[in-house]
Amino acid sequence: MQRLGEKVRTLRKRRRMTLKELALGLGFTSHSYVSEIETGKKNPTTEMIINLADLFGVSVDLLVRDELDLE
Repeated sequence: MQRLGEKVRTLRKRRRMTLKELALGLGFTSHSYVSEIETGKKNPTTEMIINLADLFGVSVDLLVRDELDLE
């Protein structure tokens, strides 16, 4: 799960979303928690990982397994 933050950042940028837009899409009013996930300072909860996968339309496996790369 070390690469999860990198994957989230890549998926967000591919969709041309700001941190604020992603945070709002996940139900947060501030983008600081999402930023900390992207930089690896915080580990997201299982629920957050599921929400991220749903939002980006990818599998949870793709997000959490370091050996799987984004296409």
